[in-house]
Amino acid sequence: MDISFAGHNYLVLGAGVTGNSIARAVLKRGASVSVVDENPDARSEFTLLTPENLHLNNFDRVVVSPGWNEKHPIIVKAIEAGIEIHNEIDIAWKISRQISPTQKWLALTGTNGKTTTVEMAAAMLQSAGLKAIACGNVGDTVIEAVDRSDAFDYLILELSSFQLHWMREAEFVSAAILNIADDHLDWHGSFENYCTDKFSILERAQVAILNAEDQEVRKRAQTWPGRKVFFSLGTPAPGELGVVEDLLVDRAFIDNPQEAAMIAAISDIQPTLPHSVSNALGAAGLARSVGVSHEKIQSALANFHPGRHRIETIYEADGVSWINDSKATNPHAASASLMSHLSVIWIGGGLAKGADMSGMIQRCAGRIKVAILIGADRELIEVAFREFSPQTQRIMVDPDSDYLKGGVSNSLMENIVRTAQTYAAQGDTVLMAPACASMDQFVSYADRGNRFAEAVKKLVANEN
Repeated sequence: MDISFAGHNYLVLGAGVTGNSIARAVLKRGASVSVVDENPDARSEFTLLTPENLHLNNFDRVVVSPGWNEKHPIIVKAIEAGIEIHNEIDIAWKISRQISPTQKWLALTGTNGKTTTVEMAAAMLQSAGLKAIACGNVGDTVIEAVDRSDAFDYLILELSSFQLHWMREAEFVSAAILNIADDHLDWHGSFENYCTDKFSILERAQVAILNAEDQEVRKRAQTWPGRKVFFSLGTPAPGELGVVEDLLVDRAFIDNPQEAAMIAAISDIQPTLPHSVSNALGAAGLARSVGVSHEKIQSALANFHPGRHRIETIYEADGVSWINDSKATNPHAASASLMSHLSVIWIGGGLAKGADMSGMIQRCAGRIKVAILIGADRELIEVAFREFSPQTQRIMVDPDSDYLKGGVSNSLMENIVRTAQTYAAQGDTVLMAPACASMDQFVSYADRGNRFAEAVKKLVANEN
């Protein structure tokens, strides 16, 4: 695909952070550019069109922002008209080859744990003195990370299934797949399509870092012809990463794979939970693929703390822990959180994105003392409880009449926290790991997490 710029007329779909960064980059390189967005409140420094006043015959390139589905009428019409379809990742790759041809890219995808793992990997490379940054679906857009005068040596890209769906050109030293479970099926149309997009990350990777404990990953990796490095929480075979007693060990990136080298101690990882250890192994695989030493990896892990809204302890008192895991936006992520605690007052619900809640309830019901259900798709969770754990107490909490998404009032979350207070006793964990997206009642998962933290501090901490 030709990704030149000068003399071309670009139409960027989406006036969000990614869309505007794409527009700036192509304009800087001699293209003309307009942006189209369906949101009447969208803002852009460029010519901003609505679908109603868009004339596709004015453009010869269309750039798709993440989240725009190939069935969208604008994309369908563009394809029918023979207009080239591009995406941010490939444009960023083209720019990086022009201005920093020695820059190396690592990549990672998965249903759960992506952000934590790419940030771990970036910390490992930085610990080794390499100029590296995590970007993509976390932090800077990939174009922002590339299009700068002081180039990074390494980019570690967190890539969503939306980004991978459109990507064709970018190449990676190594790419990791953490796990694959139901998510975004409303967008992809089927689990098979979702898996296909996730696994496409390997089409341009030299080395694959793969979670051996995820059945879908292991099954689909069988037909990939490149070098595969599996990781697991078990004893690793030669060529793998794993755990021996209380140590993370490397039998893949060493001179003699019949031996084993220590990467780090499990106690170096906080919080010391199974999925956190698994994420650390995935990150270590990426770091080892570019030669980062075990000692530097251990140092990075010992100093690493997950970002906000990911298993974040808000408050502890009277034997009750209040934990914000608002970033658990699908059942797979929520299950990992729920299984990390013995007795949970669980706050769940929101936008399910087509995901099935049954497996999560089957697996985790024994840990859930009370379920507080909120949001547009809470009935899906209620149905799963009725089928698999009807004895579990469920409480539906609705917003007050004064509550407005993104508004000043925090009455919805305060009602949720008051309800949790009613049932929480010594030894319980009040866990917000909703298994759903947030946009029905909150601006974002971060807004949801912030509001939970504010309500806990106002209603719980101030009473103690």
